[in-house]
Amino acid sequence: MGSAYDVIIVGGGAAGIGAARRLAAQGASALLLEASSRLGGRAYTQDLGGYPLDLGCEWLHSGDRNAWVGIAEASGFPVDRGDPPWAKAHPSLVEDEDDQEAARKAYGDWEERLRTVASASDRASDALEPDGAWNAYVRAIAGFMSGVAPEEISATDYLAYDDASTGKNWNLPLGYGTLVAASLPPTTALRLATPAQRIELTTDGVAVTTRAGTVHVGVAILTVSTAVLAGDAIRLPSRLDPWREAAAALPLGRNEKLFLEIGGNTAFGPDTHAYGNLRDARSAAYSIRPNGWPVIEAFLGGDGARILAEEGPAAGFSYVSAELAALFGSDVASAIRPLAATSWSRMASIGGAYSCALPSRSDARARLARPFEDRLFFAGEATHPHDFTTAHGAHDSGQRAADEALAALADRQRLGRRGPLAAAGARTAR
Repeated sequence: MGSAYDVIIVGGGAAGIGAARRLAAQGASALLLEASSRLGGRAYTQDLGGYPLDLGCEWLHSGDRNAWVGIAEASGFPVDRGDPPWAKAHPSLVEDEDDQEAARKAYGDWEERLRTVASASDRASDALEPDGAWNAYVRAIAGFMSGVAPEEISATDYLAYDDASTGKNWNLPLGYGTLVAASLPPTTALRLATPAQRIELTTDGVAVTTRAGTVHVGVAILTVSTAVLAGDAIRLPSRLDPWREAAAALPLGRNEKLFLEIGGNTAFGPDTHAYGNLRDARSAAYSIRPNGWPVIEAFLGGDGARILAEEGPAAGFSYVSAELAALFGSDVASAIRPLAATSWSRMASIGGAYSCALPSRSDARARLARPFEDRLFFAGEATHPHDFTTAHGAHDSGQRAADEALAALADRQRLGRRGPLAAAGARTAR
């Protein structure tokens, strides 16, 4: 690999691609290193059974201010602004409306109590009603949102996302992962299956070592997940320990998907939704025949996703098949078959779903987003102050880090290209 680049970007997910787009727009040259054999990171669309299914992020959350909407429209990707499936229950379900209302009310009450908890322990589990009849439901929904149990959730962090959300959830029929992977500028040099193994500080910038060699560059943008940053996959200088500690305070939760193919003539209504056992914290949420396809998507979070992580896909399929049979009748078993299962928690290059701040550690997002000596910059969904857990938050953080890197390069040029250490010293002396 050559070294004639202004910036190295480590990580080819939504944040890395967002950074690359901003750098390209400003005429800066960039090399993007991606550990896996594909672009997109936690945005991944795979053709399964002839249908573009999103194994990772799927919804354009806060669609009315989501940068990917504009990118999609400019690129010719259709955007479905209709209501999401969870807005419409499956018509054949016989639901206990009283239980449904009570469960939803319990969740709303829990969210309200979070505001009091945020100024005290900041532990979201402290907002649960003692021995509450619907605590399992609250745990399940919190698991969908954060990937972890309420005991591990910062109330302050949870509310920051909730308060910023516009509630608009739009869809990309061709796949969110398809859009993200297609959005890398053609001028960005790309190396797939090239994980960064070591990052060192040099007199005039940084050196990034991979199996293909070492690249020396003035500035680098790190967009890897908090699991990777806090782990030992990349050897980092000890001076970056505060950033690794911040990443450790923002661990990735568990969220997984199971896809089942629908066979035969069944009564599954298209673009509808079902929820499993209201009294089981492991329950899945089911998108039934999304876009009219003969598919059921089961989404599991927290305790539910733990089934896949600890027992494997067969146990996961067994669990959701039993839930579907309880919802739609025993004949369902002969009408569905396993199609695919995700394993985000087991992927070494990612290590989980999305970040969740531990109680009293919501400030870790700002600490992780700080530049290091105007030569290392940090991006990724975990660094966004309120749009964390989303692909648009990741994208926007990548653009922010690119702007910081460009400013550092411009500052260095004004100072006679004396290197980041000299530049830092000159600013201190002023």
